[in-house]
Amino acid sequence: MNIGHTYENAARLIHAVSDEYPDADGLNAAYRAAISTPDLRPLPVEGEGISVSYEDGAWAKHCIENGVFANIFKGAGPSDGPNRQVWDDRVAEALDLIQGISPDLRLMVDLLVTDLVVLNSGANGGGSASHIPGVVVMSPGAEWDVLDYAMCLVHEGMHLNLFVADKVYGTFTLPSNALEADEHRALSAVKIGQRRQLDKAFHAAIVTVPLMFMQQQWRDDAGGPLHRVTAGRLRGFKEAAPDLHPVRPAAA
Repeated sequence: MNIGHTYENAARLIHAVSDEYPDADGLNAAYRAAISTPDLRPLPVEGEGISVSYEDGAWAKHCIENGVFANIFKGAGPSDGPNRQVWDDRVAEALDLIQGISPDLRLMVDLLVTDLVVLNSGANGGGSASHIPGVVVMSPGAEWDVLDYAMCLVHEGMHLNLFVADKVYGTFTLPSNALEADEHRALSAVKIGQRRQLDKAFHAAIVTVPLMFMQQQWRDDAGGPLHRVTAGRLRGFKEAAPDLHPVRPAAA
């Protein structure tokens, strides 16, 4: 799922909505106009860039009233000006970091992430959904650094990317709830050792790739130890597969 695929899929979605194909310069504006139609999401995209809101914003109200991202909103309290400023600064720094690591990933985020809701619920993660394109909800952990913010934006941006591809091509022939059956489950690339429904396992396998790349680039540039997220996943893998040897024996 490179930036070429991303742009092509977005253009196909725009054409399906407006019967027009935008050029590269007009793609972002045309995509925002396309997903602002009531058939695709309840609130239009406003302005350029990423519109950041909080627990008292219109998107938070919509999500709470409709039970969207209930696990992330649960426990969220009021945020004050200083905390919001910290979040705003970290998001801006995260976008710069994404640009430095991979300009293509930054192009993807700039195109597909239109609205960001930041909370203090303690969920320590993010969320996105196929029925509200462009929207990302984020609840940063107290220990998050700029890379965590950057990976959250790329993580959810890639989910949004896959949702667009699914709208254009129809990735799965069964609805998501039908994929919960045991015969439609596969091992997760993120939740090591767990068998998840196929659409979620598919998303996880693709989303993991840019996150691993970002962690490796960050480590190469910083020259330090493994990032906390990488180290945690390695521990999870070792716990799930304790009998694996660290190095495969050489063939006889």
